[in-house]
Amino acid sequence: MGKATIWTPLVMVVLAYSGPALAQSGDALLIPGEAVAQDIAGAKEMPDPDVEYKVLFDVQVAAPEVTAVNPMLRATARYLNTLAKAGVPAEHRKIAVIFHQGGTDIIMNNEAYKARYDGQDNPNVALIRALKQAGVEFHVCGQAVLGRKIDPETIMPEIQVDLWALTTIINFELRGYVRIGG
Repeated sequence: MGKATIWTPLVMVVLAYSGPALAQSGDALLIPGEAVAQDIAGAKEMPDPDVEYKVLFDVQVAAPEVTAVNPMLRATARYLNTLAKAGVPAEHRKIAVIFHQGGTDIIMNNEAYKARYDGQDNPNVALIRALKQAGVEFHVCGQAVLGRKIDPETIMPEIQVDLWALTTIINFELRGYVRIGG
């Protein structure tokens, strides 16, 4: 079992349930309204502005409710906000997201999502757009698109369709990305 596999559940619990610690007033967040890690007095490991952070967030599970934002997207926003608050420059923030398996439906535009989920708006649209504007890359598994019977015309334009999540994950890892989730 690899290190990423062991630490992923712990990271997700910390990111998802440690509360919405927002930056102090006056601090500009890349993703306004989303959390940032709270300062910890004496913390040793901190984001380093000189390090290039290459992270692939793996969204393969749906949110508990179709009306809820996917927790992995929230984790992505929190991580991005934390890097920015720590002074990591944009050119050192290489963040990507891969959607596949049960996490695939959130890639649909609002109209298609509403059609699939009895008129419910897609709660992920605004966050996906904000993350994209902040420099996050989005990918979706083409095999999951086929399997979930999603019309490619209904996929949000911020999201790139790839052949297969397995290929995307392996390619990113070979380029030095650390995978979170999955």
